[in-house]
Amino acid sequence: MKSFLSFALAALCFVAPHGSLQAAETNHNFARWEKEISAFETADRTNPPPKHAVLFIGSSTIRFWTTLAQDYPGVPVINRGFGGSEIADSTHFAERIIFPCEPKMIFLRAGGNDIHAGKSAAEVFADYQEFVAKVHTKLPQTEIVFISQCPAPSRWKEAETNKQLNQLVEAFTKKTPRLKYIESYDLSLGPDDQPREELFRADRLHFNAEGYKLLIERVRPFLPKPEATGK
Repeated sequence: MKSFLSFALAALCFVAPHGSLQAAETNHNFARWEKEISAFETADRTNPPPKHAVLFIGSSTIRFWTTLAQDYPGVPVINRGFGGSEIADSTHFAERIIFPCEPKMIFLRAGGNDIHAGKSAAEVFADYQEFVAKVHTKLPQTEIVFISQCPAPSRWKEAETNKQLNQLVEAFTKKTPRLKYIESYDLSLGPDDQPREELFRADRLHFNAEGYKLLIERVRPFLPKPEATGK
C-alpha cells in the first residue's frame, strides 16, 4: 500500500493540474445536472444564502442530509448536494453554486459514484485535486474539508478502492494548506469489519437516520464555532 501511495501521489502531483480537468470537461456529461443546478440558482435568487457560511457539497449523502441546519444550530449552512454526482460535477458547476456564496468552509462528500462508474482511486484523487485547485483560485482562504468514503453494503466490492482514495486524500491534506480530512471509513463498519445494514436505507446504499447520527458527530468537531462563522 505504501508503494501505491508513493507512486500515485508522485504521478498525480505532476499530471493533475494540467490534463485531468480538460479530459473531464470533454468526456463527462454535465448537462444531466442542469435541472438541479438551475433549481439552486432559482432558490438563491428568491432567498439568497448567507455569505461566509459553511457549504456542504457532493452526492447523495449531502443531498439527503436535509437536517443540516437543525444538526448544527448557530452555524449558517448551505446544502449543495445533488445525488449521483461525481467530484468533477462539483468542480464544473463551482461558478454557479459555490463561488456566489463565498463560503468560509466547504465540506465535500463525493467520490463513491466516481469509483462505482469505474474510475480508479488515482483518477478520483486527480479529480479532487482539480476541485481544490479551482476553489482556491477564486477563494484562496476557504477551507476545504473532505469527508472520506465509507463502505455501503450494496457496494462492498468497492471498499478497497474507497480506502485507497481516502489514503491519497489524507496524504495530500497533510501537505496542503487550508485542507482538512475527516476519517469515516470505519463509520459504517461493525466489530466484524462488515457494513452495518441497520445504518442504511432499504437500498443498502444511502444512510438512514441512524447512519446520519454517526456522520453528524464525526463532522461536528471540524465545524467552526458559531461565533467564528461571520465575515
